[in-house]
Amino acid sequence: MTQTQPSADTRVADLVQAGQVRVALYVPQYTKDPITGELGGWCVDIVHALGAELGIRGVPVEHPNPVDALTSVASGACDAGIIGIEANRATKIDYSPPIVEADYTLLAPAGSPYRSIADADQPGVRIAAVRHHASTIALNKIIKHATFVYADMPEPTFQILKRGEADLFASLHEVLRHYVARLPGSRVWEGRYGFNSLGFGVPKGHAARLAFLSEFGEHAKASGIIQKAIDRSGWSGIRVAPRTN
Repeated sequence: MTQTQPSADTRVADLVQAGQVRVALYVPQYTKDPITGELGGWCVDIVHALGAELGIRGVPVEHPNPVDALTSVASGACDAGIIGIEANRATKIDYSPPIVEADYTLLAPAGSPYRSIADADQPGVRIAAVRHHASTIALNKIIKHATFVYADMPEPTFQILKRGEADLFASLHEVLRHYVARLPGSRVWEGRYGFNSLGFGVPKGHAARLAFLSEFGEHAKASGIIQKAIDRSGWSGIRVAPRTN
């Protein structure tokens, strides 16, 4: 139930006292209006729903990449984040159960002979990927022979492919589909080589806050909050994660 007054739940008393909950997000989890600067997207809608649940402001905090968002959460600069769940990141922050699953796939330019990981995982094949992104971490565990060419954000990674310095571009399905129109004849692979489970992350030492956010996540899945946010955003290749209770 959405709160009309600040929550009396002692697990989040510090957030209520502060009057806001700062949630770290990263590209491409949000869009930014070039005129107003307003942030939008499914993650932003969830942040606002969390704020409404607490009876305080839900404040999405923008970051250019997952590493910067993770650092903000781990340092306490943000109270929480919506972040891909990876074992190496769990040494820095604590996670709720997943709230969404987002598919990973690849973008192939016109004339590409590659249609599967088995086709592409050959010596000399170059895969453009965002450094430290969860989609890259997952593909690194699969690829044995192809090599990676890295950039720090999706746009410069796409430019690597466009310049012909890579044969494929690995990322989220939702990210890749927006580049098809900018690379005539290109195609997004069908299927997926993995998926990103995203959950709420909190700084270490905040077990009570994590318990609250975990409960909120389950409520948001069950009540349709997350599905409505996804539908409103128009994202593809993403689904509500299975409920844990």
